[in-house]
Amino acid sequence: MTGTVTLHRVLKAPAERIYRAFLDPDAMAKWLPPHGFTGKVHAMDARVGGSYRMSFTNFSTGNSHSFGGTYVELVPNERIVNTDRFDDPNLPGEMRNTITLRPVMGGNTELQVVQEGIPAVIPVEMCYLGWQESLTLLAQLVEANIPDNP
Repeated sequence: MTGTVTLHRVLKAPAERIYRAFLDPDAMAKWLPPHGFTGKVHAMDARVGGSYRMSFTNFSTGNSHSFGGTYVELVPNERIVNTDRFDDPNLPGEMRNTITLRPVMGGNTELQVVQEGIPAVIPVEMCYLGWQESLTLLAQLVEANIPDNP
C-alpha cells in the first residue's frame, strides 16, 4: 500500500521562475529540504530521460538519506513529471511527482504538486507537512523580486 499527497498554491511569480526552481540544482538545494534539513544535489541532468541524485541531512542528528530519479516529462513553464526512489532498502518502491504550473491573474502562477507511490512506512501526513514546508521556502525564493545591481 502506498500513499499520495496533493498540494496546491498560487505563487506571486511567473511560471518560468517556478519551473526553473525545480530544475536548477542550487535552487533545489535551497528550497526542497524541509525545515531542519540541509540538501545537496549530487547530479542533475534535467532533460527527458535524464536523472538526478540528491540527499537531505537532518541538521540536528547528522543522519542523511539520499534519493534520485529520472525526468519523465518536461514541458517548459507548464509541467514536470519525475520519479523518486530512496537508496534505503527500507523505503522501497518508486514515487512519481507531477508538478503542474498554470498562469493566473496578475502575473501569478497556480502550482499543483502530486506525489504518488509514497512508501507505506512513511506516514502520508509527514510527507504532506514536509512538502508544505518546502513550498513555503519555494515561495520565498521565487516571489522575491531583487533587481540586479549595475
